[in-house]
Amino acid sequence: MEKISCTKVVLPGESEEKSSGKIGYKIVSRGIKCEKLRNLIIRAVKAHKSNSSNPASSTPGESRFWTIGITLLLIVMWACGMQSMAFHNAKWPATAKFQFAHPAVLIPERVYRNNGYLTVSSNGGLNQMRSGISDMVTIARFLNLTLVVPELDNTSFWQDNSQFGDIFDVDHFIDSLRDEVLPVFKKFGIVHFLKTDARLSNNEPLENVQKMRCRVNYEGLRFTPHIEKIGKKVVSILRKKGPFLALHLRFEKDMLAFTGCTEELDKEEVKELTSMRYACPWWKEKEINSTHKREEGLCPLTPGEVGLALKALDIDPEIQVYIAAGEIYGKDKRLDDLRAFYPNLVKKETLLPSADMGEIRYHSNRMAAVDYIVSLASDTFAPSYDGHMAKVVEGHRRYLGYKTTIRLDRKVLVALIDRYRSGKMKWDEFSDLVKKTHSGLMGGPIERLKIPGKPKEEDYFYLNPEECLPKIDPSLRGLRSDKTKH
Repeated sequence: MEKISCTKVVLPGESEEKSSGKIGYKIVSRGIKCEKLRNLIIRAVKAHKSNSSNPASSTPGESRFWTIGITLLLIVMWACGMQSMAFHNAKWPATAKFQFAHPAVLIPERVYRNNGYLTVSSNGGLNQMRSGISDMVTIARFLNLTLVVPELDNTSFWQDNSQFGDIFDVDHFIDSLRDEVLPVFKKFGIVHFLKTDARLSNNEPLENVQKMRCRVNYEGLRFTPHIEKIGKKVVSILRKKGPFLALHLRFEKDMLAFTGCTEELDKEEVKELTSMRYACPWWKEKEINSTHKREEGLCPLTPGEVGLALKALDIDPEIQVYIAAGEIYGKDKRLDDLRAFYPNLVKKETLLPSADMGEIRYHSNRMAAVDYIVSLASDTFAPSYDGHMAKVVEGHRRYLGYKTTIRLDRKVLVALIDRYRSGKMKWDEFSDLVKKTHSGLMGGPIERLKIPGKPKEEDYFYLNPEECLPKIDPSLRGLRSDKTKH
């Protein structure tokens, strides 16, 4: 007999069947609450009893029914008790604004008809590929295509040759998505997507499609056991020393070269980054006005600007600040600007010896996966730029209970910082305006910004997957302070 687990959610139409010996019974779990399942079994037993004219002289088949029924009832009651204990003993993250048991991500029963196979070649960095793969599984699911385990991008700037199985747990991916994924190659009936990003719109798909995207991203995509172990070890080290803030500091060499942002850089550094930009043929924009771009909020904040912003928001200066990023351009010379405000700066490379990191330290996407785990677990998450990791992590933290995420408004901040630094504004006024600006940008419940016909200017689906989140009282929703894209 298959063990019933009332804490496990199985989507409708995607049942778990196992043989139960000669009797041949099967258990089909559809995410039913323990109380409801228990009542169903009790009603079935009563109904059978009322149909039996003489229970005392029951047949062998009827005796077997009573044995199985009572056994099922006892198992369910035990499972419910365990679930209740787990619920009462659960420790919610300190920074989760709302404590909720996450609703099941339910989609309609699938009438499966294999129309062919879908193969995809993902593009971009880790989180761009992550969201793209989620969309591809969703497309395959609703077009009745069987998805072949995706290929990852090995030709982008980072030159990371990691494959899907080097970063994600393939067995879990397949098991959790069942017939959505098949790790085999077929020669006929194949559709191939060369790129996986931006294949589904942010707001037009039906709610069931949106929920499927969430199911893949938050339940199907799990990192390999080795990466998970490293990430959890980093989190454990940080937790022993107290609360920590994960700062996604986008001040790496490639980011500055790509954006053309040169604030606080010297002439030699500007020359180096400009040469790098012109040398990359896939970066189309070459001539860039850094000053104008910064004023429009299109540049990553510098380490010094981030320090000022966090201080203005009254973030504890003694908090551990975990740098979730690659190598910072200028290294200590730049980090010292942030360290002046927050001296307890740490990185995965300084928390763990090289032996513990293993070969993942030579692969940027695997290192980014560790940063993802730590950022998800942090008390507060703050990105200095709105790249894919910033968006995907913020959305994932919403899914986990609206955990605090500070989405720094760069356009407003650079204007306020320039006024403060020039002496045109006192600290108290500066701090007050920074707080007011970010009152609705702390990772709480807000409506996704929708701009029909302009997908690049509206909120990204994975930033705020509303369709997959619990309904929150409107009075608890944060007010959008942004009328433009940040």
